[in-house]
Amino acid sequence: MRRCRAVLADSQLEQLLADLESDRAERKASLSDPEKIRQAICAFANDLPGHQQPGVIFIGANDDGSCANTPITDQMLLSLGAMRSNGKILPFPTMVVQKRMVMGCNLVVVEVEPSLTPPVRLDGRVWIRVGPRRALATPEEERRLVERRRSQDFFFEQEPVTGTSLDDLDLQRFRDEYLPNAVAPDILAANQRTIEHQLAALHLTGRNRTPNRVALLVLGKEPRQWVPGAYVQFLRLDGPELTDPIRHQAEIGGPIPDQIRHLEEILAANISLATDIQVGLVEERNPDYPLSALQQFCRNALLHRTYEATNSPSRVYWFSDRIEIYSPGGLYGQVTPEKFGKAGATDYRNPLLAEAMKVLGFVQRFGMGIPLARKELEKNGNPSPEFYFEATGVLVVIRRAGT
Repeated sequence: MRRCRAVLADSQLEQLLADLESDRAERKASLSDPEKIRQAICAFANDLPGHQQPGVIFIGANDDGSCANTPITDQMLLSLGAMRSNGKILPFPTMVVQKRMVMGCNLVVVEVEPSLTPPVRLDGRVWIRVGPRRALATPEEERRLVERRRSQDFFFEQEPVTGTSLDDLDLQRFRDEYLPNAVAPDILAANQRTIEHQLAALHLTGRNRTPNRVALLVLGKEPRQWVPGAYVQFLRLDGPELTDPIRHQAEIGGPIPDQIRHLEEILAANISLATDIQVGLVEERNPDYPLSALQQFCRNALLHRTYEATNSPSRVYWFSDRIEIYSPGGLYGQVTPEKFGKAGATDYRNPLLAEAMKVLGFVQRFGMGIPLARKELEKNGNPSPEFYFEATGVLVVIRRAGT
């Protein structure tokens, strides 16, 4: 994969700040209109002019390039950095946020790399640069962005799968469930594109309109035919050991949305409610595990696991005193054991799968799943989750309330 290049030198930033006609620079006096800044990030990521160089947003500079003398705070830097992975811009842009001194002015400089997988969307809309201004892309401009993808830089999930065709996808599900959630309603209402182009524009096909692995994982009729490890093994045991009698077992396959829904139905059916009679005969029913926490852990396991070069399923083993959730593949990218589970500590082995899960409503805010699950466990009276990291997988252990 191509790595993000080094940040721009002072002389390059000075030139971009001063060039009022450049389509690689945008200036904002403050952070008062974050939506326009997100639009600029989206447009620079799409790089319609084909510069193959980063676009730059200067925060703290007036339209004429002069210094606005805006106070640069840590909160401002955090807010700008969060725009990368809050799920509004998909696929995730590659960007660097820094406080820099440019031509004697303290500025926040946001450098946005051209995406390897355009088009990039903000809330379902494709923004581009047309000279020194932003605009929504036309259908023809979207086609140009799709054709620009660099096949040699594909992630595993983006690789077109030889031998497959659109017949291997549930196109009705794509039309009814995926497309309306991925594209803004006004854009969709005016959409005269073919289904082949719609799939390509949403990063679900590659060369020759061949489905890629993420399309087969999310919309495939038989995903395991092409990605053998794409299923969940559920096991409920009548004791604390793997050798104890099995109460229930299931092998959950199909496209990932169906895996999630089926697995969560099983989780809900296995949760036990304890009745607690309080003073005054008020009855409370307390679960041994909060379903919302289990949902977050399981969705994370399916999203962040490796699907490459393994036949291993995701595993959910429910013992009498705990639940173990195993996700094949170790920690990825910038996420370390020290950062794991902290709000905003995110990196994505499967960025297009993350995009698909956001589109389908299984992810509301990226980087918040583990913190939300911790909070629900604490509220329910469960011990803190335990995490074990290996090169080949990540295991989370959730212990029953009251233990």
